[in-house]
Amino acid sequence: MRTQRIIQQGAEAIIILKDSNEVLGERLRSRDKEGRKSSRAKSGVRSGETLHGASNKIIIKRRIKKSYRLPELDEKIRKRRTKSEGKLLQKAREITNIPKTIKVDEEAKEISMEFIEGKKLSEHLDSLSLTEQKSICKKIGEQVSKLHKADIIHGDLTTSNMILCEKKIFFIDFGLGYISKKIEDKTVDLHLLKQALEAKHFNNWKILFKKVEEGYSISEDSEKILEHLGKVESRGRYKEKY
Repeated sequence: MRTQRIIQQGAEAIIILKDSNEVLGERLRSRDKEGRKSSRAKSGVRSGETLHGASNKIIIKRRIKKSYRLPELDEKIRKRRTKSEGKLLQKAREITNIPKTIKVDEEAKEISMEFIEGKKLSEHLDSLSLTEQKSICKKIGEQVSKLHKADIIHGDLTTSNMILCEKKIFFIDFGLGYISKKIEDKTVDLHLLKQALEAKHFNNWKILFKKVEEGYSISEDSEKILEHLGKVESRGRYKEKY
């Protein structure tokens, strides 16, 4: 019996929760039919490898059609974005905690990945002790620093895109992510995180962002980026006056 359900509907994609055996079985049947050998480089999951937390579920991110675009253009854009996010996820996973990519299907505009059995940080951070919150935020800073060192920009750094599992922080949803060496882009990434903490975790956000900065300081360029953060914020304050 097939078991799947939509757990999130966004403007760009729907997120489907599905049984992992079904997905992997479909993949193996497809390979047998086409007479192909295992393609480990594309899958992100090797034969016999256990998914994190021993979950038997998989997340499928499916990019939805946009009726306001020409069908040919829409097809091209969704294929390109699926391919780009798939590559970014695999690159990021070599650096920090990212769900394992199981399959990137450009034709179906889908990415199948490991379902992390954990808690969405946006919903649970405030329920932890301040000591735990500070420890988590320092880890977040360290992980963002590692991503930025590899020139990976997440593009939507909020606690809604972080999962707490077995005292580890997993980053999810790189749909707005891209590669950039620019200090400006890395600074804006941090600025978004700061705004998210202030909006969602306002009781301790100043203390928590200080811990993010402390963790981020492991980066060679951290001093330049944190210094530039003040300039980015100044631009925002200037705009608010008008």
